[in-house]
This record gives sequence, C-alpha cells and structure tokens, in this order.
Amino acid sequence: MMTRSQQGRTNRLTRPSIAVAAAVAVTAGVVAAAPDAKTAAVAGPKLSLIAASTSVTLDSWKEEPGVYLDLGTYLTSEKGALEFKVTRKSYKDPVVASQIIRNGKKTTTKALPAGLVKDFTGLPDFMEVSVVDAAGKPVLKKTENFCPNNASGRVRPDAPAQSKYPQSCPVNPFTLGSVWGVENGWAANTYAGYYSAPVQLAAGTYTAKVSVTKKYRDLFGIANKPQSVKVTVRERSWEGQEGGSGGAAAKVASSSPHAGHAGHQAAADPAPSGHAGHGAPARTDAPAAATTGAGATFNVGHGPYPPAPPALPWALKKQAAKQGAGKDAFGAQGFSAARVGDRAGQTDGSRQAPGAQPNAKRPTGKAAVPNVPKPDLRSLPAYGITVSDGYEDAPGKDYLAFSANVWNAGPAKLVVDGFRSPGKELMDAYQYFYDAKGKQVGYTPTGTMEWDPRPGHEHWHFTDFASYRLLKADKKETVRSGKEAFCLANTDAVDYTVKNANWHPGNTDLSTACGQENSISVREVLDVGSGDTYTQDLPGQSFDITDLPNGTYYIQVLANPENRLKETNHKNNSALRKVVLGGKKGARTVKVPAHHLVNAN
Repeated sequence: MMTRSQQGRTNRLTRPSIAVAAAVAVTAGVVAAAPDAKTAAVAGPKLSLIAASTSVTLDSWKEEPGVYLDLGTYLTSEKGALEFKVTRKSYKDPVVASQIIRNGKKTTTKALPAGLVKDFTGLPDFMEVSVVDAAGKPVLKKTENFCPNNASGRVRPDAPAQSKYPQSCPVNPFTLGSVWGVENGWAANTYAGYYSAPVQLAAGTYTAKVSVTKKYRDLFGIANKPQSVKVTVRERSWEGQEGGSGGAAAKVASSSPHAGHAGHQAAADPAPSGHAGHGAPARTDAPAAATTGAGATFNVGHGPYPPAPPALPWALKKQAAKQGAGKDAFGAQGFSAARVGDRAGQTDGSRQAPGAQPNAKRPTGKAAVPNVPKPDLRSLPAYGITVSDGYEDAPGKDYLAFSANVWNAGPAKLVVDGFRSPGKELMDAYQYFYDAKGKQVGYTPTGTMEWDPRPGHEHWHFTDFASYRLLKADKKETVRSGKEAFCLANTDAVDYTVKNANWHPGNTDLSTACGQENSISVREVLDVGSGDTYTQDLPGQSFDITDLPNGTYYIQVLANPENRLKETNHKNNSALRKVVLGGKKGARTVKVPAHHLVNAN
C-alpha cells in the first residue's frame, strides 16, 4: 500500500477541499457598505461580502500547474442566520430550495426561483471573480458556486460559539435533502474549493475583484460592494518541501491511527488500497504554514498534497489517466469522478468526527425489542459505475465496479455494539434501542462482527449489513458480490431534512469507528439522515462479468438482507440501477441510463 506522500505525488484526480479558518480574521479596514433602499426592503438576515485581507499569496506548483483561487472573501450573516432547506420528493422530481427566515418565534418560508438550484452542492454562479495583471490587462473572469456550509467562522465575539448547520454541501448524486446555512454573526468562505478547478496564472502580481452576482444581490438584499484583493502568485516546487511544516505534519499523520485505514471512499491512486471501497486514509498536508487556529485536518488546499479524492473505481482511475487527467484533473472525466464522494468520512475535506464509545459491558437480562422509534435503512441506487479488468489480482477478467450507499431515514439512529469473549475470533453483536429521551430501553442480538486483517482494512466488520447483486433483465440474480461485512460510518449526508436528522453526526472517521485488532468491544453507528458509501472495485467485490452475455442488467443494493436488524420498514431496503453491458471479452463496455432525473453514472 502506498504511503501518504506517494499518494500525494501520484494522484492528480483531486481538487482542494474548502479551506477552513477556525476564526475569520476580518481586518479593521473591511467594512460592508450599507444596503441601498431596494436591498433594505428584502426580508431576511443582513448579508455582506467582506474580504479578510486586502492581499493574498497563492502558490503555483511546477509539478501540478494551476492556482487555487482562494481569495479570502466571505459572506457574513447578521440580524439572523441565512438558512435554506433543499429537497426533492423523489428522483422523478426536480430539486427545490427555500429560504427559511426566523424572526423570534415566527418562521417564514421563501421559495427560491424554480430551476435556480439544480443539485445539493450550493447556489450556482453566486460569485463573480475577475482578475487583471499588473498592467491592468484582464486575464480571467469566472463565476463560482457558493456552499453556505463552507468553511466558516465567527466575525464577532458574541456570536454563537458553534454553528448549528452542517459542515458541507453533499455531492452524492442521489442526495434527497440538505440544509444549508450561515450562522448569525458568522461568515462563510465564498471560494468554491472542492467544486472549483484551478486557474492558470503565471508567477506575478494581480488584482482580483470579487462580487456577488446581481441575481443574488436582488434576491437576498446584498449591497453591491465588490471586494478588491491584491494577488501575488509565486511558483514553487515540491522538491525541498518535505522538511517544512507540511512534512512535519505528514510525519505526525502517518503515525496516527488514521493512517492505517483505507476504505470508505477509496483514494484515486493507481495502486491497490487493499480495501476497495470504504475510503483511503487522509493524505499528507500541504507543505505550507498551518492555518491560524486550525488543526492539520483543516490545513488543506494550499499546496501539492491535496486531500484524498472521492470514491473512484480503479477503471475510472485508469481511464482518466489514459485521457490525460494526470495533466488536467478537471477535464470531463476528472470532474465526474471527483463528484462521487470525498475522503474517508468527510464530504468537503473538513468534516471529521470520532466514533462513539460502546457500552462498558455486554447487555444483561432478557433481550427485548421495545415499542420505541427505530432506524429505517434504505438503499440508494448504485453510481460511479464502470468496467474494469482484474489487474494483477485476476488477469483476463472483466468486472463491473460501482459505488453503493445504505442510509438511515430514521427516526432513530442505528446503534450496534460488538463484544468479544476472551480468545474468540468473532464479536457478538447487539442492536440497542432508545426512548424519546435517549435512554437505552432494550437490546437484541443481531449477529456478529469479524476482524478483517487485510492491509487497508484492519478493523471490525459488522456482518450482513448489506448485499449487492447483479440481476438479469427479468430481475433474477445472476452474480452476487462477495462483500457483505461492513464497518459502519456516516460518510454521506443523504437527507438532513428527515425527522431527527443529526446535522453533526459522529462516527464519520473509520479509524475511530471500527476498532483495532486488540479491541474488546466496538460501537458502530449509522445516524439519522446519513448514509455509508462503499465502492466495490476489487475482484470479489465488484461483479465478474467476463462470461455474461451483452444486454440489460440491474445492480441491486439491498440493505439488511437477512432482516437481522430491527427497523421501521423492511419494504424499502432494495434499490435498482439499470445498466447495459456491451463490447467483448477484454473490452467490455457499460452504458448507464439516467435514473429518472438523475443523470449520473
């Protein structure tokens, strides 16, 4: 398995995560203009565009040309929070967004214009950025999307200490609902970060003008006050950077428990991770000065070691490399791959939370399943679908690789504890139940947990959580994936509008969620509103299609296949995704029709 530094050098299918400042340092010279009479009449919080500094220095790396245009501009929200609810009734229906305006005990809902928001990644074309060189010649003009959940911080000391809103905007193509917001007295970075391509700027000095586009100024009552930022682009090389702060951070990271866990959303390096599909470990930090007030996790997007990319089956990696994505990570192939997910347990490169602690002892007394709220496990249709060969593991074979997600629609979280008897190889697993006040009121045995010793796994898997099957056109099974044991983690925000959705779930990081070889007990949790993505891209997990005839098939993602887990509804556990196989042995192809309005492979 590759080291973090090796992954950082070999991978080009990446984009920086949203840069995070734990506290937004707004200089005394940055003052938002008062809105004019027209904007003052718009209901809702007072929004202002500010710049944290009048100048920034950005790096262009010789080994990976391009500058990430994080100019340090923020949207502030005062006199209330900026909040949105974004939903779709089904995959047959378009995404709709509403602004939620709270005034004391009164709540008003304001629908955004139909068609303005098309997905869950943020407000499209919210920012306009223009850049001129030292001679005043225009060199760049572009628009940027804006995720209100972007890296943010307080702009005044009496603002709420914590933001109640989620830490990112989801990118899973089958997301059903999201909540976006800028907390009252807070500011959100306007840089599109994870969703943005680098720009080509030669070393030198520039002036950037950043403004909110007119349609959003009118919609939200934002003053027309562009921010001007002096930009210095310096060219750097990876050589000689290992000894800098990034190198030191890398050494710390590589020795941490996080370093040994690949899995939830595999890193897009050409070497096998050993654990296809649950997500590779986070990469080394860039060799740059640490962001003030933020830990290593947040110091991203400023150098040649960007965070690990989304779930990316091997075949896509290989195909992208052939198409030159190593030189231009943001071509069509690179972009589509990068939208599949993000690094282990995170959806914007900054979302990370440790696992919960199991009960001190295994339950005693009579097992009972009380009449209290229970989880509702549901499957999303498969995505990230591609054909791969067997590589060195299974030469001469053809495989269908894909990503799959099982999520919890609530209203109760799924809590499973594993307890190990001394000398036993398996843990006994128990599902716990809680009343409305959070008190544990029952439990039931629910199978086992097993230790997976393979490099890149090395954690405890709960057995029979999900099953993956390839069905023929008549919906009868033809191939089954060998993957049926899982370490549960909240990798994707699938629908944060359902009842009891937890906008700040724990258990998002595999290395803390799934125990170690010498663990006596572990707790695995799937919280309400969140799902767990696995990418099936290794032989034995992906479907062997070597000898299958061409034609129509369905990938079935089946949650709780043996009904061992107690949930509110067992009738919504299956999701199908149509695929059409073609080509010939050694050169198989797959076409993935749109799933209603979701046109993502």
